Amino acid sequence: MNRHFLVASLAIVLLASATQPALAQVPSNPEQPWGSWFIGTLQLPGSAESRWGGFAEAQARTNALFRQYFYNELKGGVSFDLDKNFTVLLGGGRYATSDYQDRPAGPLNVEKRLWGQVVLTQYSSRMKIEHRYRAEQRWFRFRDDSTSSRQRLRYRLNAFYPLNKKAIGPGTVFLSAYDEIFLNPKGPVLERNRIYLGAGYQFNNHLTLQTGWVNQANYNQPAIKQGQFIPQNTSAKRNIVVALTYRITRKTTVAAPERLPSQQD
Repeated sequence: MNRHFLVASLAIVLLASATQPALAQVPSNPEQPWGSWFIGTLQLPGSAESRWGGFAEAQARTNALFRQYFYNELKGGVSFDLDKNFTVLLGGGRYATSDYQDRPAGPLNVEKRLWGQVVLTQYSSRMKIEHRYRAEQRWFRFRDDSTSSRQRLRYRLNAFYPLNKKAIGPGTVFLSAYDEIFLNPKGPVLERNRIYLGAGYQFNNHLTLQTGWVNQANYNQPAIKQGQFIPQNTSAKRNIVVALTYRITRKTTVAAPERLPSQQD
């Protein structure tokens, strides 16, 4: 088996293990039903002639499988390729959460978000590894007109492995896995952990379809009650992900570099 594949798989497993609660008896909320994520993305990658790029994305989520819609995202950003392995991006978006049992009442809260990120990519003969670092500023408005703001730091380790070719391009079947941790500077430090396993197919230079499983665990702040320390509580939800990406290609005299089908979320 490819040495790089083993290294990447081990790194993802270790990162996922490190972000789980240290004690098996840590209390957790009752198990939630499986949900669904639907993601549609339009991308304009940078090229040799123009290193500027960008993306626009719409996303919808359901509380149960393919029903009980409650959440949506609208976001976009502008990117710049410092080189083929190093990209910076400035993005922003709107995120709305509703009660799926009472959607006519309007969103429970609407979040506006601005972020900057750096993406570093490593290419081997077959395995592709992506490191994404993101700093977010978030503003919330709740249904009762109250407001708040938060900051958050994120790191994602993403591995891609093409099955029928050495590089990901038209006609390629590939596997994808990532682990992402979400950190709150004000505490609790570990706010969320997201693990994804999936597969995809790139039809041509433009269209890529991915489907997979994502487990998202949210961590609540530890508490002290009656002199007793109560460990950090966690609630996890599993979801089916269906993501469709359309990539805009530019006319160029230089062969386009390999582009990884990374999810923007």
